[in-house]
Amino acid sequence: MTVAPERLAGWILGFAERHGAVEATAGPALVRFAAADGSAAECHVPFPPLGRGDVPGEGSSPAGEAEDAADVLVAHARRERTVGVLLVRLGGYAAGVFEGERLVTSKVGSRLVHGRSAAGGWSQQRFARRREKQSSEALAAAADVAARVLVPRADDLDAVVLGGDRRAVDELRGDRRLAPLFALEAGSFLAVPDPKLAVLEGTPALFRAVRIRVLDPEG
Repeated sequence: MTVAPERLAGWILGFAERHGAVEATAGPALVRFAAADGSAAECHVPFPPLGRGDVPGEGSSPAGEAEDAADVLVAHARRERTVGVLLVRLGGYAAGVFEGERLVTSKVGSRLVHGRSAAGGWSQQRFARRREKQSSEALAAAADVAARVLVPRADDLDAVVLGGDRRAVDELRGDRRLAPLFALEAGSFLAVPDPKLAVLEGTPALFRAVRIRVLDPEG
């Protein structure tokens, strides 16, 4: 499950109310809250690391310090970051820079790429060659947009989040212009539909969310 940063404090409090007093175990990428009834909540730190020394003890914390661990995690999740987003699918692309949840610059576009033809037929090879050319042109256009919109801001970015179609994005990794962006890659790959402006604008709800795994008591 995922929880928005603004709801995280309430979610942790509710977990403790439902399952009993909790102890916290904090690491750079995971904060684990173990409850009195044997349940546990593993909170994956967005944009890790959480930071050495941020949580008292950097290990198991008594119940009285679990609130401190929760506060540090919430503050980290709610921190306003400058994040670049690149979404690519064959025929469509979107690149944008967010300051917090605000989209400050972006470019969205598309290129025609025909669907695959049915097997057989005298024109299949010709169709395949045309489709391959269209795909190459579409990916080149996506790379050009990323180079224009995101690369000039690379030094200001805290992270770059990728999404769309993984295979299409991987095709861009060989473009040397984009090396500074892939070096900042962070977070989960966003499985989003065609990269329209509305889809791009909605990505902060995905990349800012905290992933939580709830474990039931053994037995």
